[in-house]
Amino acid sequence: MEKKRIYFLDYVRVMACLMVMLVHASENFYLCAPEGAPAGEMVDVVSKISSEDARLWVSLIDGFCRMSVPLFMITSAFLLCPMREDHSWGEFFRRRALRIVPPMVAFLVLYSALPLLWGGTTVSQAVSDLLYIPLNFPGAAGHMWFLYPLLSVYLLIPILSPWLRHASARQELLVIVLFVLSTTLPFFNRLGMQVFGQVWWNPYHALYPFAGYIGYLVLGHYMRFHIRWSIARRLAVGLPCVLIGAAATILSFYLQIDLGVEQEPTVVEIAWCFCTPNVILLTFGMFLMLSTITKPLAGYGLIRDISRLSYGMYLMHMFFLVMYSGIYIPMMHVALAIPCIAVSTFASCYLTTKLLSLLPGSRWIIG
Repeated sequence: MEKKRIYFLDYVRVMACLMVMLVHASENFYLCAPEGAPAGEMVDVVSKISSEDARLWVSLIDGFCRMSVPLFMITSAFLLCPMREDHSWGEFFRRRALRIVPPMVAFLVLYSALPLLWGGTTVSQAVSDLLYIPLNFPGAAGHMWFLYPLLSVYLLIPILSPWLRHASARQELLVIVLFVLSTTLPFFNRLGMQVFGQVWWNPYHALYPFAGYIGYLVLGHYMRFHIRWSIARRLAVGLPCVLIGAAATILSFYLQIDLGVEQEPTVVEIAWCFCTPNVILLTFGMFLMLSTITKPLAGYGLIRDISRLSYGMYLMHMFFLVMYSGIYIPMMHVALAIPCIAVSTFASCYLTTKLLSLLPGSRWIIG
């Protein structure tokens, strides 16, 4: 029997997918190789903003879109948690692995080898990246970091499902509060304070078990099964959460980045990490507001199709984004270049993934 469609989740996926591309389009304007770095070699990037316009628009667009990855995480938890009682662990893992892993491996190979065609890598680097695939993603596929914590969430779902079936709202809320508290530790550390048992020989502080994306998993379950609010209340709570979370996320970068100065990305992006109080608040508010969509809106057929293909679009988008960045950045103001790069990439990824989906066995490439 087919499950009842949860319409708003399709809108969440489409929005999150576009936001990922906006984030990566913005990175063109503040991430770069350090001054004096050898041309064509892989180096650790630095943050450097060249103009006040770039500072403003990167802060606004990239900062607001930092909810993208958490929206994907909550969507997965909302749909999959708790695991169906008639599914074994093996069946659950098999279904998720067949959906995620073959396309993931296919694109890890493509990002390692395909840049050879246009001189984007060397043969030795390509071979090194290919051999490294069992351990991690290649440098050209930095966005694929997300798939590793996503797989870890899938591993946790069968473990947590028995507890989630019987946990009360207050018990889940306690875990969520501890998760939020765990995200404050980097800010204490920035102030030179090690807290909750942190020392150089023990990074596993008291809140460590509640840190990371496990918190979004519980939050997604909590929102589905314990928030029974009216549409008016969802909007009344969600909108202030979005505004406060967005303001904190945007200002954190804007106020820390200095014009013309090379800075460490981990310093200026401290509040842009996906597990931070401000991003959690922003994500919670947006998901709550989108959950008010209870029926298909105009153009839903396209939205549903993009949602269905969003995994493949995510996997391939860096190929198109690099190309469009080279086209738009020299000819446009930053305020136009960022959305144009993202929208062009989004459209190209959708059309490419749509065409690939018509081929036999396409699910092994695009999911």
